[in-house]
Amino acid sequence: MQIRTTLTVLTAATALVLTGLWVGNNVNMLPIGASSNAATYDSLFKVLFSIGTMLFVGIVIMLVYSLFKFRRRSGDLSDGLAIEGNLPLEIVWTAIPAVVVLFVGIYSYDIYERMGGMVALNDHSAMDHSAMAQPAMQASASSRVWGGIGAAGMDAPSVGKVLPVEVTAMQFAFIFHYPDANITSGELHVPAGQSVELHMEAKDVIHAFWVPQFRLKQDIIPGQPTVLSFTATRAGSYPIVCAELCGPYHGGMRSNVVVHEPEAYSAWLQQNSPISTTTT
Repeated sequence: MQIRTTLTVLTAATALVLTGLWVGNNVNMLPIGASSNAATYDSLFKVLFSIGTMLFVGIVIMLVYSLFKFRRRSGDLSDGLAIEGNLPLEIVWTAIPAVVVLFVGIYSYDIYERMGGMVALNDHSAMDHSAMAQPAMQASASSRVWGGIGAAGMDAPSVGKVLPVEVTAMQFAFIFHYPDANITSGELHVPAGQSVELHMEAKDVIHAFWVPQFRLKQDIIPGQPTVLSFTATRAGSYPIVCAELCGPYHGGMRSNVVVHEPEAYSAWLQQNSPISTTTT
């Protein structure tokens, strides 16, 4: 009987782990990844999603099983068994969460550090540089432990000249200025595969620059200029959202980042550059 119970528990645990890994690998709840550090963030999210699925399904199964197995039978008016405790069970349900929390904490800290979370607020270029330093093959190899979780197949972005852009956040808009080209725009236009460095400042209250497809969110604090770097990897138009409550029209403080192919970006620069006049 003891052997049968052990085999049943091991079989159920194996099925639970495989179910969690399958869900984490096949159920995608994130928007499309369009920056060089998206794969790093996505690998963490999918690992957490796998663990969360295992815990949720396991707890629900045990709860439903207990409701049916230990329900009061019809006509049974006696008291339940007086069970004082079960030391092995208490050790198991304490050890498993402890190991999970420790693993998640260490792994999350590693991802947070690789994405630039431990650098100074005004020097987030490390976020982009660390992501670019990790080849796509490395991200794919590490994710194979979780059944292929990750962004395998993403090409590593090319490293070139950094494009500086000055970002001004105010109630209730983002203004983008290109100092090299003397262009001011209500939208952010960047070339794919080139590192972009945003020099951000707020004119009134705290705002936040958030592009879900880039996996980037950075507070913009008045009186404290902030530098945020990223490399877009996929051409397209993506929403920029203010993710910090900044006033009554906070919900309307939105813009777009348009990622161009290099040739299309050059054409945009030429089309929007101010016409120089020569006086004689």
